Amino acid sequence: MLAFSVGICQLGVVADKQGNICKARSMIAEAADRGSHLVVLPEMFNCPYQSELFSQYAEIYPEGPTIAMLAECAEKHKIILVGGSIPERDEVGNIYNTCFIFNEQGSLIGRHRKVHLFDVDIKGGTVFQESKTLVAGSSMTLVDTSLGKIGVAICYDVRFPELARSMVLQGAKILVYPGAFGPVTGPAHWELLMRARAVDNQVYVIGAAPALNAATEYKSYGHSIIVDPWARVLALTNEAETVITSKIDFRTLNRVREELPLLRHRKPEVYRI
Repeated sequence: MLAFSVGICQLGVVADKQGNICKARSMIAEAADRGSHLVVLPEMFNCPYQSELFSQYAEIYPEGPTIAMLAECAEKHKIILVGGSIPERDEVGNIYNTCFIFNEQGSLIGRHRKVHLFDVDIKGGTVFQESKTLVAGSSMTLVDTSLGKIGVAICYDVRFPELARSMVLQGAKILVYPGAFGPVTGPAHWELLMRARAVDNQVYVIGAAPALNAATEYKSYGHSIIVDPWARVLALTNEAETVITSKIDFRTLNRVREELPLLRHRKPEVYRI
């Protein structure tokens, strides 16, 4: 499929896990009803973004209610569903920040565990330490879909261009980043990073964020975004709860790569890392 629609569900996360699941279900349906073949949820969409809560909200694949909802919605609406992220507990008790990806049959086709944990202390701004409760993933995530190869990473992963380039060199034409930038880094870097990853790699980039909930401890910047391979912003919202959609057209990607063939012009022997 050369052209198709993509939808982002920018939902407002609350303390009620079941409420978050129900909200996600309804927003996925809205995106699908609007013609989206690929639907993306935000980071930690079933859980407030607070380290001390991750264990309480964590689920084990495949029994968790959030995971079951994702599989059910993907099959029901015949969509590829990138399930943002949720806290995942493995068989020995480790907790990960994990994105589950399902195909149109409701089958799991990928699982990305956030590789780069968000441990920061910005003076006068965000202080957060994911490593207090989370374990880092150790692998890149590429999924084969009916729409082509999609690379999936989570939030802080976007700041590491080596990861994006590696996914693109292995065939990704879309990079998806569920994320939850805050009120300091969001205005400064969110759009900049999404556009940078798009123009550096000549791919479509999707950044899916939670809506702002003023009642939660961590304040999400929102501003979910879809960017084309020329770094043009195709869709961008504010901090409010909403569903946004846009078209992806691989003919645009092919034209950009033909006219400005930077991927062919690489000289890895000069700057091998």
